[in-house]
Amino acid sequence: MHTASTFHSVACSCARFARNVRLSQVAGAVRPLTSVRASYGAVTGLSAPRCPHTKKGLLFPVSAVQLSGAASRAMASAAKDEKYDFDLFTIGGGTGGVRAARFAASDYGARVALCELPFSLIQTETEGGLGGTCILRGCVPKKFLVYGGEYANDFKECEGYGWHIEGEITHDWRKLADRKAKQLRKLSDSYKGQLDKAGVHYIEGRATVKDEHTVHINGKDYTAKNILIATGGRAVVPPIEGKEHTIISDQILDLPKKPSKLVIVGGGYIAAEQACIYRNFGADVHMFFRGKHMLAGFDPEAAKHAEGQFKHKGINLNPDFSPVKVVKESDGKLTMTAKNNDDKEVTVDGIDYILMATGRKPATQGLGLDKIGVELDEKGGVKVDDFSHSNVASIWAIGDVTNRIPLTPVARMEGTYFAQHLFGGLDIKPDYANVASVVFSSPQVAQVGVNEDKAVEQYGDVDVFTSTFSALKDSLTDNEGKGFIKIVVDAKSDRVLGIHLVGPEVSEILQGFAAAMKAGITKTQLNETVGIHPTSAEELTTLRSVTRKYRNKEQVKD
Repeated sequence: MHTASTFHSVACSCARFARNVRLSQVAGAVRPLTSVRASYGAVTGLSAPRCPHTKKGLLFPVSAVQLSGAASRAMASAAKDEKYDFDLFTIGGGTGGVRAARFAASDYGARVALCELPFSLIQTETEGGLGGTCILRGCVPKKFLVYGGEYANDFKECEGYGWHIEGEITHDWRKLADRKAKQLRKLSDSYKGQLDKAGVHYIEGRATVKDEHTVHINGKDYTAKNILIATGGRAVVPPIEGKEHTIISDQILDLPKKPSKLVIVGGGYIAAEQACIYRNFGADVHMFFRGKHMLAGFDPEAAKHAEGQFKHKGINLNPDFSPVKVVKESDGKLTMTAKNNDDKEVTVDGIDYILMATGRKPATQGLGLDKIGVELDEKGGVKVDDFSHSNVASIWAIGDVTNRIPLTPVARMEGTYFAQHLFGGLDIKPDYANVASVVFSSPQVAQVGVNEDKAVEQYGDVDVFTSTFSALKDSLTDNEGKGFIKIVVDAKSDRVLGIHLVGPEVSEILQGFAAAMKAGITKTQLNETVGIHPTSAEELTTLRSVTRKYRNKEQVKD
């Protein structure tokens, strides 16, 4: 018989206590945490108890107890089964995979293992590291280089405020690279600490899926009732002559020396960020991209404004051009030839590095998923339903490997909701509406919601508010850069549909407004918000004049 104290012990939300219960559990003596949570209300007739170990209040949300039939079945299928080594085996130690593994183990008492390749700042078939792309070869190292490059602008602009710097300003690239690498290793190690604390069994090596419930690593088989694929994505390089002389985003963040001349192929956010980073460090930067404008996934007007700022910084833009050949010269420098749709040819020589920022694809090759019938999309991504479940009952997938929204916070959300659904029994799924995204270029480009074109297509009646501005800080300097603001509004409901920003630190500005949009803020409420003065953010509360109006999908004049 299960007493209330038994339920309390197993359902306790204190991670340390729950882990101790798991480790000391005698088979059959205490029911698995998932089944305990599923049946607590039905057996006891009581409301959820409170935990004496924490100040969090209820042991688990009331909504977790008020289960639908589907959620109960999900919990039952995920319950601990002693015939398997683990309840969950996660392949991939990036942000999403680690989040899912930690939550499943610490919050729901699941027996969890996670596998990741050995640590390296450059990913290969045999090397990777806990933290994945974001921590080791993406968001974090990129942001370090962004900070480093922008000091150069600060040195120039401080003279407008009376500062005078005598002598030559020098930069130690090796020192930056070494300190960056040390911090990235520290962050990777912290992920290992988080897994240990949650009671997740960590295995280092290359994993393949042997069958629906078996993972093979380092010559050994491990069985699990559920397998989670969280292997992220890999860079794609077009098959041009001399592609072996180019580099990808992994390498551009770990260069042995600072380039004097850099060519970037691509017009997406990676290309835009790296162009600004190395331009700030003094490099001669040339961008080549197939479209007429860069940042195709962003609002076209905002992207065009950013292009103007890039040109002002001295970045050479070559729209409508694709590379056809790369040659390594006798002096070690590179020469690249590109053509446009009219067969016009452009050649750039004396290049130190050529970055191929030409897209990414899901990292599913060699995992063995095809052998067990897991459906993949045309890019190799795992096809999943709203709950991250594949067509094979035991296989789940989250993050970039699913080809949904390839952003770290999205993978984290998917990992959280996966654990809550599978082991907590909640009918909860990721919400992809109003996911904010930012290009950490100089200036930054940020957006949340839909752009103007999509708003008109989806809603028909749309009001668009735009403005350009100069940051107050720049008024005493020689910086002539301009910021840009756009607010897209549903004319019928007054609800804000999209916010698009270009300017210094607009990423920090957008985060709060993204939360407001998630809550359904209207343009009237935005107008009624008292701004903080003097800030660039207050500009969002002061726009009153409509720039463009659309009715029935057609632009109208007043």
